[in-house]
Amino acid sequence: MSRTSLSVTTLAAACALALGAPALGAPALAAQSTPAPAVALTHANVVNGLDATVLRDVTIIVSGGRIVRIGPGLPVPSGATVIDLAGRWVAPGLIDAHTHIATLANARRALFSGVTTVRSASVAAYQDVEMRDLAKAGQIVAPDVLATGVFVTPNLGETVLADARLGPLAAGVNTPEQLRALVRVNLDHGVDWIKTRGTERAGLPDTDPRKQVYDERQLRAIVEEAATRGIPVMAHAHGDEGAYAAVAAGVKSIEHGTYLSDSTLRLMKQKGVWLVPTLSTIVDLTQPGGDYDDPVLVLRGQHMAPRIEDTIRRAHAMGIRLATGADTDYGPEGLTRISHEVMRFRGLGLTSVEALAAATSGAAELLGIGARTGRVADGLEADLIVLEGNPLDDPAWLQDVLIVVTNGRVVLNRLPFGRPAPR
Repeated sequence: MSRTSLSVTTLAAACALALGAPALGAPALAAQSTPAPAVALTHANVVNGLDATVLRDVTIIVSGGRIVRIGPGLPVPSGATVIDLAGRWVAPGLIDAHTHIATLANARRALFSGVTTVRSASVAAYQDVEMRDLAKAGQIVAPDVLATGVFVTPNLGETVLADARLGPLAAGVNTPEQLRALVRVNLDHGVDWIKTRGTERAGLPDTDPRKQVYDERQLRAIVEEAATRGIPVMAHAHGDEGAYAAVAAGVKSIEHGTYLSDSTLRLMKQKGVWLVPTLSTIVDLTQPGGDYDDPVLVLRGQHMAPRIEDTIRRAHAMGIRLATGADTDYGPEGLTRISHEVMRFRGLGLTSVEALAAATSGAAELLGIGARTGRVADGLEADLIVLEGNPLDDPAWLQDVLIVVTNGRVVLNRLPFGRPAPR
């Protein structure tokens, strides 16, 4: 995939301009540095993202960025903004555990699709670190970001420009010493995760996604260096050999996993390693437009899609935890969304609760943030979406998000649809 990139300095300089521009037909959004105002969502039906519990006709009180209380007929705090949902459905904000967002426009596009938290799967120049910090400070409108910084991969290419310390690695990143050095640069930038690889990419016509890139010894050096600061590792791996090496080395999640064998899956289960299959991006290979549009990739995707579906079924049957990732930068041509991943998980045999949890409470658990988000519950961050129907009945409702609340702020509200009655 061709990922849109933006330098860190350009990102900071673009904030004021970009935030003043409307996106996706919604009103223009302004950056906020003041505390989020109180909001009351009334006459709401609620699914919590954890189990099959449904709350009907309740009020959700949001203040200070958190869910204060949920219950029927609650009094509305003085000065709160009241939004009457008229029986519509509230669910947790969606989590994309595998993104490549590097611009403000793409961040807003993800947010308006209902994604309130993302884990970056690498960008070119630490844009994810800056986006995380600016969003946390309330200076930009974006999902919450868990950053990985620069991809730990053999050939950095233009990425060496991200930090002068990467210069000595321009010729390659292969020895344990080189791998540890790259990890340390990422750690010094304050990343939340390290992203590396066990195999080649699927999205380039001249690579074979089954080909192993790093062996267990190399991957263990990455994992051990990251562990010096308590940082987990995610590993891109389509092929079985590279994935097995990554799991044996101690990574926390396998990304993609198209050709995984039962032996690799058993090791994942034994070690508690998660699978983030990004199925929807494999489907994207087979279709015109979107992030990929190449005849070689169309044919490759037709071969890969049934195999990754089989991997997901076998992983689920073994009890391996699944989380959703769209593997997109949310560019203007992109067609892949987390809603698609939930729908496809449901079609592959996950229950409605399991499929939604893979994009909410489960994904939050993988990312280590389950104590603060991923569910609709008292005391948690107010990361919420409003839908026309119950996503446990039909996950397709997730494709049409009406309201997005992130950290207590209403950043998108498409209601009401009708015009005010004339006076």
